[in-house]
Amino acid sequence: MGTDGFAKWTKRFEDERERRRRRGDPDWARGATLHPAVWSGIQRFQVGEDGDGANLVGKADQAGDADYAQAVRLFIAEEQNHARLLARLLDAGGKSTLSGHWSDTVFVRLRRLLGLRTELLVLMIAEVVALRYYRALRDGACDPLTSDVAGRILADEQRHVPFHCERLHTSLAELPRAARRPTMFLWRALLFAVSVVVAVDHGPGLRRLGVGRGRFLADVMASSRAVVSAVLTPRPDAWRASC
Repeated sequence: MGTDGFAKWTKRFEDERERRRRRGDPDWARGATLHPAVWSGIQRFQVGEDGDGANLVGKADQAGDADYAQAVRLFIAEEQNHARLLARLLDAGGKSTLSGHWSDTVFVRLRRLLGLRTELLVLMIAEVVALRYYRALRDGACDPLTSDVAGRILADEQRHVPFHCERLHTSLAELPRAARRPTMFLWRALLFAVSVVVAVDHGPGLRRLGVGRGRFLADVMASSRAVVSAVLTPRPDAWRASC
């Protein structure tokens, strides 16, 4: 693509928005039937997808790159659409949304501690975990509507990760060279800790989707190696190529 910098991401998000408009929503009328443990997991992930993203937008604006700030707004709009899709899926199955969940509260507070770099590093933990969860939901739900919704969200998340990798590469380049790999080592350590909590918390639902706790954890950590590589090198799209 000939567009330079983050303008190319704005175009990708805009192209996807138009494609989504043409495609329309899933057929909610067909309803959804899932095990209670799977519904419980969807409710918690729906809370995590919801939010106005004002804090991230503010930090993106302060970064001084108008193209990046616009791409962030489009990214947040996609995340809000994920929350809407999951809420509609829950409604199609006769389930309600949650008003909040402790895990989302912890993530939000961590993300707001420092600047844009910290916000993105914490956000990337949620994104990488979500990739494995939505893949499990798409492939293991045995419910057409649920698989449709999960597949749509997964496709978006597979674009979100290299987008954040590119900005994190720029951000880590501002650190002394000796600090870059240790930073990503600490990120993987935190990712591992969070993944253990998610595997335990969502264990019953994951088993219903055909993914054991150990498999879920191993898959998340395996994908994280490619993320680290994409952040530390100037080739963020290599992450997608390695999936």
